[in-house]
Amino acid sequence: MASPLMSSPETTAVESHGPQPGEVGRHDFDTKARKQSRVILGRFLRHRLAMASLSVLVLLVVLAFVVPAFWKYTFWDTSSGGYLKPSPDHPMGTNQVGNDMFAQVLRGTQLSLLIAFVVAIVSTAIGVVLGALSGYLRGIMDTGLMRLADLFLIFPQIAAAALLVNRLGGSWYMVALVLALWNWMQIARITRGETLSLAQREYIEASRAAGAGTGHIIFRHLVPNMIGTITVNATLTIALAVLQEAALSFIGLGVHIPDTSLGLILNTNYSQILERPWLFWWPFVIIVLISLCVNFIGDGLRDAFDPRQTKVRA
Repeated sequence: MASPLMSSPETTAVESHGPQPGEVGRHDFDTKARKQSRVILGRFLRHRLAMASLSVLVLLVVLAFVVPAFWKYTFWDTSSGGYLKPSPDHPMGTNQVGNDMFAQVLRGTQLSLLIAFVVAIVSTAIGVVLGALSGYLRGIMDTGLMRLADLFLIFPQIAAAALLVNRLGGSWYMVALVLALWNWMQIARITRGETLSLAQREYIEASRAAGAGTGHIIFRHLVPNMIGTITVNATLTIALAVLQEAALSFIGLGVHIPDTSLGLILNTNYSQILERPWLFWWPFVIIVLISLCVNFIGDGLRDAFDPRQTKVRA
């Protein structure tokens, strides 16, 4: 008579299919460690509106920087007749002096994008450095830098642009410099708030106790932990700079002839909006497209960097 303590062959067979050493949880979990950058990239790639906007923006960049090298007309070429209607030879027609409007719009888009990217880079760099210094050092430094930001906020941008552009010239990089000087304040305030919170963390205290200097703590510990906020604000600054440049050029305080920008094209052709609407609407539509695309990309980046989204599905 078999002992009740002995296992039957059926019981042994069933038990042999259970989790074995080294295989614990293999059927219950199928996960792997992911780097934070891959998690953020995955969230951004799943944001359909942001990806569609990125595709449109890349297309505009290619049109602005690549197509002019292959187009048969340059933006300063006046060999064609004035006010020609759109045709296969001139897809967007010509303006009063005979410039091909397609070449003009490509050049305008190129300069508007260049100005916007320069403004975003310069103003973000200034805002991040000043905001981080203000939030980390506090005291007199904090008070002085924030009052400086307040001064720039209350000073009229158009008046400053009129003074500086007329004094320094209407080249695109001067316009970009003027706009950058009046776009760092909001970034500095946001960076300061983030720094005030991060400066109280244990790893900052440990780094300070180990003898790390202010520069090391700011650029090795604080700024990398604010990269999400910095990236989103830099992206939104691009859209703002496009609109600001268009506004300044439209009123004659931005890019000057013989060069051109989207705002300057609007300025020189707004009187033809009823008789020859294509001269006005093409640059207007491109300005709106750039602004919308960059804003939607910023929304996608904000959602991707959101720390509250802890669950990532494949």
